[in-house]
Parts: sequence; structure tokens; C-alpha cells
Amino acid sequence: MGTVYLVGAGPGDFKLITLKGFEIFQKADVVIYDYLINRDLLNFCKDTAELIYVGKKASQHELPQSDINKLLLQKAKSHDIVVRLKGGDPFIFGRGGEEALFLVEHGITVEIIPGVTSAISVPAYAGIPLTHRNYASTVAFITGQEGATKVKSTIQWKELVHGIDTLVFLMGMKNLSEIKNKLIGAGKNPNTPVCVIQWGTLPKQKIVTGTLGIIDRLAIEKGIKAPAVIVIGKIVELRNKLMWFEKKPLFGTTIAVTRARHQSLKLGELLSEKGAQVIYIPTIEITPIMPNKKLKQTIGSLHTYDGIIFTSVNSVSFFFNGLMKYGKDSRTLNGIKIIPIGNATTMRLISRGIIPDILPKEFSSEGIIEVLKTMKIRNKKFLLPRAKEARDVIAEYITQKGGTCDVVPLYKTTIPKNPALLLEKPDIITFTSSSTVTNFIALYGSNILKESIIASIGPITSETLKKNDIQVHIEAQRYDIPGIVEAIIEYIKHTKTL
Repeated sequence: MGTVYLVGAGPGDFKLITLKGFEIFQKADVVIYDYLINRDLLNFCKDTAELIYVGKKASQHELPQSDINKLLLQKAKSHDIVVRLKGGDPFIFGRGGEEALFLVEHGITVEIIPGVTSAISVPAYAGIPLTHRNYASTVAFITGQEGATKVKSTIQWKELVHGIDTLVFLMGMKNLSEIKNKLIGAGKNPNTPVCVIQWGTLPKQKIVTGTLGIIDRLAIEKGIKAPAVIVIGKIVELRNKLMWFEKKPLFGTTIAVTRARHQSLKLGELLSEKGAQVIYIPTIEITPIMPNKKLKQTIGSLHTYDGIIFTSVNSVSFFFNGLMKYGKDSRTLNGIKIIPIGNATTMRLISRGIIPDILPKEFSSEGIIEVLKTMKIRNKKFLLPRAKEARDVIAEYITQKGGTCDVVPLYKTTIPKNPALLLEKPDIITFTSSSTVTNFIALYGSNILKESIIASIGPITSETLKKNDIQVHIEAQRYDIPGIVEAIIEYIKHTKTL
């Protein structure tokens, strides 16, 4: 028998999962998850984990609760670690108690890992503290949907109205008008401030505020739907001063990242930190060239080189993997000048124990050529480990100046075998290389590019876009990942609107 862990995944932002929850989630043999789980979290499962979606959203269940209970029991009998991943906290209106009781009654070991409930986190992202000594000393969490088998409601409406300062309703959008009427009928002032927050903690967060008497009409006018949290009380007034999430520079902007899957997370995280909704659309796969006789021969003669030029993070990774494979390490590079193309490549070299000798001011092949102009090239020998498909300007320059440049292809870029579905139109599409452009067009065509704002990492990528008759709206001044994020922020700041 295995152990079932009921894990709270938090309210939406996947980084709000607890450290303990994240650790056990990464070890899980089976993950059974709900509708409200942020799918980005699933990228952190181990490769062999079985992922099972069981749905459960308002008025639509992918799998009935009784079947979910049986599924948990079945998986616990055949796997060591089963994670039941639930939105928010499993014991706050999440039916975690029912699942835990069922499993315990059938002899299964159950552990509970609490989560950050949407009842407190969603209001916090809307700038609403649920308690404040000048506004609210008491708070209550109320379900907006009682069990269908109940003969009558057990909610004490008069006690809520007269005894609690802040009321927080979960799963209440379907019954918002009924909740309003019952509260007013129990004596609640129709002018009481109310805030309804849809998709709280996510960049697509949507909010409407008003008074209790008209909040249902306002929610309909603004198109607020489930999932949403309803906050009622004087404390809502503080939102005007304390709202912070919506002030992020890219809040409400949907941005597509087209880098290779294993490289896209850094750009995605930087954009998310600025408030963007990130869509991952990998357009390239990066694979090592194997077998690589030329790399093996080169590593055996590294002592003959005066300099090594690294033009990407990938070139560093594959080169050092080759070193280790053939029984060498960073000591083999003693006395060789190391020249990286930019900050990211520099950091990858440092992680491998190498401090570069020179960093170009411009993060491009042309920037490296400017560095080479300060060096004696004639009769010097350089190594250029890189992608199979790449520009030859560096090698050509070295040759023209009387030096030798050995180009060693380490990896190749290809179109993904299983491309992501383009389910929604992004506001901005980012491109970080010419290959991401050509592959995107091959996969999805160019029409969507003509309907979106295009952000390019630099002139070479922009040139490829223009050759395909695609307008470039944003071009990074510094040709790296932070540079493209900065350029997007500046564009949004000055255009004010998408």
C-alpha cells in the first residue's frame, strides 16, 4: 500500500504552493489534479509520473466524487506516492475531508499538506486585508454552495450579519444574487462595500467592486464568472490604497514565449514577475549531435588553441558535457582565452568554474568581432563550438585577419515533433532567434504574427522577421533575455494600451 498525500496547490499562482507540497509533488508516482490547478505546476513532475485530470468545476464534473475516491484507492494499492493535488487548501471547501475519510476507512495511509487558501490569498492580491484593527476584527469563510444532499441550509445568516465584520464567500458566483438577498434580508446594509475577484493571483485576474445592493448586476456587466472569491465588508475600502498586483507593468498582457522548452522558463518567469500572462509555445527542440567525432578530436587537442568563443548557453552546456564524457574538466582550458557572447553565457561558464576573460559590450556576433579587433589574431588559433546552423561572420573575420578558426557543431535545432496547440491569441509574441521565427511560421503560419505585437531580441532576429514580411514593434536594445523584457515594458509604458 502506498501513501496518498492531499496537497494544497494554492490559489492559482503556482509559486504559492508550499515548499513541503512542492517537494512531495516532485516525488509523486501519480498526480491526480483538479480544474483549478495551474498547469505550469505540472512541468515540475518527474518524467515518469502518471498525470490524471479529474476536472470538477462549477456545474461540470469530469469525474464524480465517488469515482475520484475509488481512483485514489486504486492508485494507492499499486504506487508508493500518490498526490491528490487540489486548488487552495484541501480542507477548506475542497472535499479533502471526504477523500481522506474514505481512504482511511479502506486502510490507506493519508498525509495532509495544507495549501494557501484562496479565501485569504485572493483578497490579498486584490489589495484587501481581511482584518485590520480599525476596520475588521472578525472574519468568516462561507461556502457559496452547500451540499446538494442537505435538507436545508445550515448557514446562520443573521449571526453572520450581526457578528462578523468581514465575510468571504467561496464558490458563490452562481448564487451571488441569492447570497445578496439573504444578507440584506438578515439585516446587512445594502451599501456595504463588496469586491468580487475572478481568477485571483493570476495575471488574468478580474475584479469588480460595488455595494451589496447592486453587486450582482455589476458582476454581470463586467463579465465576472467562476472561479471567484466574494469579499463583503468595510475592509474592501482599503483596496483603493493597497491594490498592488494590477500595478505591475505587464499586468493583463498575454505574452507568448517561443524558445525551446528547457530554456523558456527564465523568460517566462521574468515576464510573470512583471504581471504578464505567459503562454509557452516552444518552436524549437535542441538536440546534441551524436556521435560527434570532431568534438572528440578537438577536446584531445585543446592545448593548441589560443581562444574559445562561446556564442550561446547551449554551446557551453554541450561543450562541457563533452569534456566530462571524454575524461576532461575545466583544468584543460588553462591558458586559453574564453570569450562569451553575453551575460547568460557568462553565467553558464561561471557555473562550470570558468571566469571569462572578455565580455563584449554588444551581445551579438558583431560584438564579439569588436572584441577580436582589440586582440592579435594573425597566427592565432580559435575554437568556435556552436549550433550546426549558425552565422559564419566570426569565423570569417578571424580567417580574414590571418588566424585559424575551427568551427565544431555541437547541437542542432529542429521543429518540435509535438508542437503546442495555439489555443488563444497572445497580445505579444517574443522571438529570441531567427530559428524561432522560421519554425513558428512553419508550424502556425504568419497570419497570427501580423495580428500581434512582435518583440525581437535583436537586429538579426528582426531581420528574419522583416524578410517574412512581419512588422517588428519591439526590439531589445540589449540583446539578451532581460533586455527583451525591458523593451516590452518600455513599449507598454509608452503606448499605454495594446
